[in-house]
Amino acid sequence: MRHVSANVAFASSRVAQRPRLIARRSRSVRNRPSIQYAFFIHPCSQKKRPPGSGPNIRQARFRIGTGANRRHLESMTPPTNWPRNRLLLALPSRGLKQLLPELEYIHCRREQVLIDADRSLDHVFFPDSGVVSVMAVYSDGSTIEMATIGREGCTGMQSVFGAKRSSARFFVQIPGSAAKMSRSTFTRAMGSMPSFRSLMHAYVHAFLEQVMLSAACNGAHSLKERLARWLLMMRDRSDEDELPVTQNLLADMLGVQRPTITNAAQELERAGLIERGRRQVTILDRQALSQASCECYQLLRARVASHLPKTYTL
Repeated sequence: MRHVSANVAFASSRVAQRPRLIARRSRSVRNRPSIQYAFFIHPCSQKKRPPGSGPNIRQARFRIGTGANRRHLESMTPPTNWPRNRLLLALPSRGLKQLLPELEYIHCRREQVLIDADRSLDHVFFPDSGVVSVMAVYSDGSTIEMATIGREGCTGMQSVFGAKRSSARFFVQIPGSAAKMSRSTFTRAMGSMPSFRSLMHAYVHAFLEQVMLSAACNGAHSLKERLARWLLMMRDRSDEDELPVTQNLLADMLGVQRPTITNAAQELERAGLIERGRRQVTILDRQALSQASCECYQLLRARVASHLPKTYTL
């Protein structure tokens, strides 16, 4: 039985090589976004469209993160200073040490859907960097931003109340990294760790403050003021003056048409507060931009700090 014929050995070597060939092809597809989007075209579409055109491509792109979370949320080796999420760091050291084995360090890509509306809440994400938008999704596919989450918070706050499905879409607006926790682990921690439970209740209060104030701001203040507030909030969450956002994204987040957001951005740029570039906006004068914003920006920071004094700095 030790002697194997040449044909069998050749066949075995071919089989052994297949996984490597498949792996090369998978990497090739991942590096070509146009092909990747074509694989996820909405099934209701009866006519194939070229990559980058038509509404179905945009819908498909939003669905990538929901139908294939495990493939698109890439696990990586965590850095030495991980985690950096302020909610987790606010826990007593003993509690954080208890949770660490249950956390997974992942990379979040731009325009990735972490959790989609009306889908299962399988995981809770604690951002270390980047920004996640909480978006309302309407029956015609249109969306509008309700709130933002950075490293001061987490996604899936409905899990605090035992919910198993999401009522909103959690969309990666600025790429970064996060700590991923399963819903079962989150539920156990809520029941067995008083410090974790108290912290999550405080975060829910702070999150509701943001949602309510944003709703009032949308109806009471001008687009230029709201744009200034939005850019400042992104700066608070990303800790960077250069924000990798596009004009289209700004329009989607603020619920207006692109020409309208362009006019508002031009006003801020002419005043020397921001600079627009290719797929990014740079804040040049943060203090002056704060003065151009409505009062909601400072009010929200103060209210959030009152609920989470250890996780949000003024």
